[in-house]
Amino acid sequence: MRPVKSGGGWRAIVYTWQKARDVGGVRAMWRAMRSKNACKTCALGMGGQKGGMVNERGSFPEVCKKSLQAMAADMQPGIPASFWREHTLANLQAMSPRQLETSGRLVQPVLVEHGASNYRPISWDEAMERVVKELRAIAADQSFWYFSGRSSNEAGFVLQLLARLYGTNNVNNCSYYCHQASGVGLASSVGSGTATIVLEDLEHSDLVFVIGGNPASNHPRLMSTLKSIRRRGGEVVVINPVRETGLVNFRVPSDPWSLLFGTKIATLYVQPHIGGDLALLTGVAKQIDAMQAYDESFLQKYCHGYREWQDTLRRTPWEEIEKKSGVPREQIDAIATRYARARNVVFCWTMGITHHAHGVQNVQAIANLALMRGMVGRPHAGLLPIRGHSNVQGIGSVGVTPKLRDTVLKNLQSRFNVTLPTTPGLDTMGCMEAAHRGDLRAGFCLGGNLYGSNPDSAYASEAMRRLNLLVYLNTSLNTGHAHGLARETIILPVLARDEEPQSTTQESMFNFVRLSDGGPRRHHGPRSEVEIIAELGAKLLGENGLLDWQSMRDTGQIRQAIAQVVPGYEQIADIGTTRQEFQLEGRTFHAPQFGTPDGKARLHAHALPELPTLESDQLRLMTVRSEGQFNTVVYEDDDLYRGQDRRDVVLIHPDDMERLGLTADQRVTVRSATGSLAWILARPFDKIRPGNVLMYYPEANVLVPRTVDPASRTPAFKGIVVRIVAG
Repeated sequence: MRPVKSGGGWRAIVYTWQKARDVGGVRAMWRAMRSKNACKTCALGMGGQKGGMVNERGSFPEVCKKSLQAMAADMQPGIPASFWREHTLANLQAMSPRQLETSGRLVQPVLVEHGASNYRPISWDEAMERVVKELRAIAADQSFWYFSGRSSNEAGFVLQLLARLYGTNNVNNCSYYCHQASGVGLASSVGSGTATIVLEDLEHSDLVFVIGGNPASNHPRLMSTLKSIRRRGGEVVVINPVRETGLVNFRVPSDPWSLLFGTKIATLYVQPHIGGDLALLTGVAKQIDAMQAYDESFLQKYCHGYREWQDTLRRTPWEEIEKKSGVPREQIDAIATRYARARNVVFCWTMGITHHAHGVQNVQAIANLALMRGMVGRPHAGLLPIRGHSNVQGIGSVGVTPKLRDTVLKNLQSRFNVTLPTTPGLDTMGCMEAAHRGDLRAGFCLGGNLYGSNPDSAYASEAMRRLNLLVYLNTSLNTGHAHGLARETIILPVLARDEEPQSTTQESMFNFVRLSDGGPRRHHGPRSEVEIIAELGAKLLGENGLLDWQSMRDTGQIRQAIAQVVPGYEQIADIGTTRQEFQLEGRTFHAPQFGTPDGKARLHAHALPELPTLESDQLRLMTVRSEGQFNTVVYEDDDLYRGQDRRDVVLIHPDDMERLGLTADQRVTVRSATGSLAWILARPFDKIRPGNVLMYYPEANVLVPRTVDPASRTPAFKGIVVRIVAG
């Protein structure tokens, strides 16, 4: 298929009508999208008590294909009981991620045991009895508890509490495989691991950096803001090894002028090598230093480590910066010139920054650059990690982490009059490694696709096979249900956010806590996540034991507990009655008083990492999402913006195609140190930097090694050395 020349536009409008038709018509989709529930996809912050399709500033209409796709998936018919008889495990394993997702809604608990060829439906009572029996038969630290960012604060809080009362701190969430490096890097720099700004700040900036991300595909509502910035004369600098169509030109459907004529997004587009970001950021800072465009007064008054960092910049040779970034000096100077003349600057980034073995250092380097000109700690400027799941921040805020903050641990024990374990808990990769060693016997997954989000797919599958029990709570099928199987695997169907019988809350990436009203159920069988967790707690730990599990079925009661336990969340206690949504205090820095113990930010000096030396037949691979995808969920097999009609492809620059003797659509095998993928189509793609290639996540995870950033334990899904051979 031919790639489009701009993102958004009429195709997005036509797609909306098609999706509406698929789920019963425009009226049905309109009602669903306008319900007072937070968006089910990215954390940009849509929905809540102002109604769906409204952002945190009250702007309407704010909607994107991702939210439409997620809503349409939840409006699917239920999977009939006959499906499980007709589809063997081998059938499910042969299905693509899209085929599994579009099989329908999960509406009844199902079980597959070791040696069986099919899942089979079971009752809720049998499902719970099996889970409780296995958990009682093992030591608590032989279990792990994994959380998706699409669940509510209430469900996350209760499940992490259940796990700790059970006796383990093996509690972790999906952020370890995406933005954990952002949290660690930001906390080490400014004392808070989330965005330092609110949406209004972004809208008043005159320069926005978009680094290592493709919001046109993955966070389309951000494009409306970038359009407005460009329209009033602001600039956008994009740093990405791939020239992404939507970041060059985008047609915002809700803006007639933009829809008809398009909006140019990037004023400067720079393509480093995969893994060259730290060197590039260092080069920009070095040039700002040479131009004396830094704010020395700010650095001296409000920052630690300024002189040491400046000395490191000045000692780092330009030859090393250019070689390791892959970017010539004149382009680095062009970035610095734009930065030096801007008055209000926001730095945005996504997983092109965090998915590296030095991901935390990448984030620290962005913070260094912002602090250098005093672009943190005042209005209309700051740092913005663009997060995926719509409540991944909230899940972390309410305690879903292996080590609780001391204050939260103390408050939990006091609030519930319990003693919780203090043994070290395992992060997500640590749990997979322990399962592979045979040290873990059971896993409990609240949403998500743990298998599909893991590097080294073969290793992940083997680790899960060594468990006695694996429990999934999901709305629809994913690759984990086919490939991530224990000796006994149970899938429990849950209600979508807009089907919950009680209100729940979510936290946006701007630290804004929103209330979701829930709504009528679409299918009879699924249950509320909170209901399932409370019932499990009562059966496992005793109805009259350490906790009143009956009260934990009430999301209002849970919010009372969160308010008393989690600092900053005090206002959540009354949100169900007042309907007053709120922004968390202590995270937005509109004054140079940061979240560190002494209120000062810290600059970090780095030695530039070596990029892997490539042999003549090697290239650097990064795994990416398509325009028709959200995280591991694939809604459409085609990638509209990159002009691809399928996903079993490797996208290679024409110069590399010629050098390797490959022809368009030739079948090849892609090999890494970890695994190989055969019968892949090699396709010329002139928008990627030569020497680098693209493949789609999660299908290409088999090629990704289990290398992690030592500071955050985030896997390096970018910069994998691969060979591409014919056949």
